[in-house]
Amino acid sequence: MKVAEIRELSIDVLRDREKELDDQVFRLRIQKSMGQLEAPAKVRELRRDLARVKTILREKQAAGSAQ
Repeated sequence: MKVAEIRELSIDVLRDREKELDDQVFRLRIQKSMGQLEAPAKVRELRRDLARVKTILREKQAAGSAQ
């Protein structure tokens, strides 16, 4: 997901997306530990997307509390 796409989302949608990505990362980590993971690069991609979402969410929350 691109940063520009993430910035357009509302805070509620970002929170939902954060939970969804966190769940996906958890499931992939379980698959990796069991040796069933087919695409190891997917874990990295999801973790980076999760970090992007968390960063934008924090920026929006900080901007909202500053006003």
